[in-house]
Amino acid sequence: MKIRKALKNTRFEKIKLSFNSQFTVQTLINVLTIIVGSFLFAIGVNSFMIAGNLGEGGFIGISIILFYAYGIPTALSNLIMNFIILIVGFKFLGRRSMLYTIFTIPMTSLALWVTESWQIQTDEILINTVFGGLFIGMGIGLIIRIGSTTAGTTLLAKMANKFLDVNVSYALLFFDLIVITIGLTVMSLEQVLLTVIALYIATKVMDFIIEGMNPKKAVTIISRDPDLLANLINTKIHRGVTILDGHGYYSKEEKDILFVVINKSQLNRLKRLIKANDDQAFVVVHDVNSVLGNYLI
Repeated sequence: MKIRKALKNTRFEKIKLSFNSQFTVQTLINVLTIIVGSFLFAIGVNSFMIAGNLGEGGFIGISIILFYAYGIPTALSNLIMNFIILIVGFKFLGRRSMLYTIFTIPMTSLALWVTESWQIQTDEILINTVFGGLFIGMGIGLIIRIGSTTAGTTLLAKMANKFLDVNVSYALLFFDLIVITIGLTVMSLEQVLLTVIALYIATKVMDFIIEGMNPKKAVTIISRDPDLLANLINTKIHRGVTILDGHGYYSKEEKDILFVVINKSQLNRLKRLIKANDDQAFVVVHDVNSVLGNYLI
């Protein structure tokens, strides 16, 4: 009995140690991701946006406005404003997200301070616009992907996503446009319009980072020959198909409805397959933000 109990305790300790090691490694990866994201964000702001006399959205956009108007360092104003909004809206974050955000705020300000003199001067303003949006989108995307926020309008966007089911990236774009409008007080209309282009690029890059490199599409198909299409999707596109029971409200006719989730790159091939075998099929394509698991029925 003692030997069996000792072996049981040993196995428990091994499992516990393995769990703690895995947790520590994942936490370290997330911390390093925040550091990398913070510096990418800061490079986008200092090296491209401020270097091109452009603005930004969110609280960093307000910091840039204060910098242009009064010479207040962006690192300082960004730190103060983000901690204030975090104190106000901390209850909208989970414990894990809260802890990461507390680390992210000073890290982004530190990165802004370190890269303050890293300005790339160019005669082509579109270089500042495109690469500023690219670096900012990558930075914020990495930070949000691991469950953290940069507070500011990112926190507001998360609140909108939680309560209004609004896409985080587009909620950010909405709040950012408000800040950009205020930027007209210290920037020309041309600079503001270029900043809007940079914001759009940042939003698209952020979507790419957050949602993954291979976005999915969900397709609902109502066909006269659902078995044929289901078999072709299985054999030609190599995707699982779910058949749902349905009926027409007006005709009361029973229908088998096909539901399939595919890679975006497979969508045109699926459309051609459906058209070739049933050109009267009713097809609805849905955007999918996230797919979890691998359960086939």
